[in-house]
Amino acid sequence: MENIALIESFSEFKDDKFIDRVTLMSILEEVFRNTLKKKYGDDDNFDIIINPDKGDLEIWRNRTVVEDGAVEDENQEIELTQAQKIEPDFEVGEDVSEEVKLIDLGRRSILALRQNLIAKIHEHDNTIIYKQFIDLVGEIYTAEVHHIRHRVVILLDDEGNEIILPKDRQISSDFFRKGDNVRGIIESVELKGNKPSIVMSRTSPKFLEKLFEQEIPEVFDGLITIKKVVRVPGEKAKVAVDSYDDRIDPVGACVGMKGSRIHGIVRELGNENIDVINFTNNTQLLITRALSPAKITSLNINEETKHVEVFMDPEEVSKAIGRGGFNIRLAGQLTGYEIDVYREGAEEDVELTEFSDEIEDWVIAEFKKAGLDTAKSVLEQDVQDLIKRTDLEEETIAEVCKVLSAEFSS
Repeated sequence: MENIALIESFSEFKDDKFIDRVTLMSILEEVFRNTLKKKYGDDDNFDIIINPDKGDLEIWRNRTVVEDGAVEDENQEIELTQAQKIEPDFEVGEDVSEEVKLIDLGRRSILALRQNLIAKIHEHDNTIIYKQFIDLVGEIYTAEVHHIRHRVVILLDDEGNEIILPKDRQISSDFFRKGDNVRGIIESVELKGNKPSIVMSRTSPKFLEKLFEQEIPEVFDGLITIKKVVRVPGEKAKVAVDSYDDRIDPVGACVGMKGSRIHGIVRELGNENIDVINFTNNTQLLITRALSPAKITSLNINEETKHVEVFMDPEEVSKAIGRGGFNIRLAGQLTGYEIDVYREGAEEDVELTEFSDEIEDWVIAEFKKAGLDTAKSVLEQDVQDLIKRTDLEEETIAEVCKVLSAEFSS
């Protein structure tokens, strides 16, 4: 039969690794039936025979023989004279099967048929890819940098699937070149139109959790459980771990001798500082551990408001807050409590609220968000550090420091 360019399309896809024979035959039949409907108005009286091994197919139209001039539906009926040209002994009332050549469909129909076939194959492939990656959401995946744009890096895996790594899912210290292998977790998969959009993340706490599973055998085997992970990507992270086997030290096993086990994870995350702490159901002890390396003198917990007041020696306060306020922020996220730090034996210090006549309430609130609620706690900080930890301008911070300093110079 006249295969034209259509069967070339068949040959291109019949060995595609994503498509089994039954599925491909089903797609081909669907495409041909749609074409027949457009040309003849109906496809119920057509038989489509596909030979996947030869890359060939046949189309047969079945019609009923009627008297000459009595045809009411040209697709369903054929005049006796026309039927007898196919086979001389046909009679009225009998069924006639006539092969429809591809060339009879017309050049435009054949081109549309080929395009529809390619589109259906791609649509099927995309559905398969979508299902494949939906099962990988939350898992570590590796792909190669293909193209670098301003706000996104385009990756390709070994199968040629496109994966997106947006700028806000990259660690601040990440720097990629074309051809680099990149690890992250598959964060989301969506079908946009018929094309799957696969998003990778390197900033998700889940990525750090999965790195622990990959790098620490006891975590992979389930001997150590990761209870919670919180991160400021590329800066600092806290990981609470637990073990139901008293013979295992979960922190020691995760960190390794001189940090040997955790070193690879730290390097993968752009030298992110990772604190591993023993999880406990004792809230007071968990908060104490979460604020490490600072040493706590005492604390008051309000379970109703999920708020805790922590008291410590003045020299410990900066350790509790940490560079950029990351330590106290992550400790709060890890424990689920809002933490306020107070200096023991610092009666000469003054609460920021005492300056409400001179400093606006919203400015005081910004400092409190960063764990700074007294005059000295603000004055002890570097101005540039205060700018990073708050949403305040340098000029505003300088004015505040001037007001606070005047309190202690009088």
